[in-house]
Amino acid sequence: MFDVILYQPEIPPNTGNIIRLCANTGATLHLIKPLGFLLNDKQLLRAGLDYHEFANVVLHKGWQECIHSLPGRRIFAVSTKGSQRYDQVSYASQDAFLFGAESRGLPIEIMESFSDNQRIHIPMLPERRSLNLANAVSIVVYEAWRQRGFS
Repeated sequence: MFDVILYQPEIPPNTGNIIRLCANTGATLHLIKPLGFLLNDKQLLRAGLDYHEFANVVLHKGWQECIHSLPGRRIFAVSTKGSQRYDQVSYASQDAFLFGAESRGLPIEIMESFSDNQRIHIPMLPERRSLNLANAVSIVVYEAWRQRGFS
């Protein structure tokens, strides 16, 4: 299945909802420190309901540690600044999707480390900032999973 990577997530309910999404799709969730909350935060636990036991969550000290844990994997940076629409990519099993922090997105140096065809975006109306993180993760994961026949 796929891997979802959250770079320094800040809002506990978003991460809780993404834990629930990963539990229901079989995706592995990677969280890159520092986190804007504790892993036992009440809001995180409430949003994830009782799905925490069904989700595979991996905690990383930093970006480099995370990418070293995914050798040979194709990683897509998801950002409003992405070059390619998310639905125009042909996804493969084992692909990974990197999302930035809610308030600031991905750092420019990380974005620039990806080729244009690995920088993807979700279309939105002009002059809008971004979608909710949990919603964006859901859109991308379900499109990739749909392409794989939901298997």
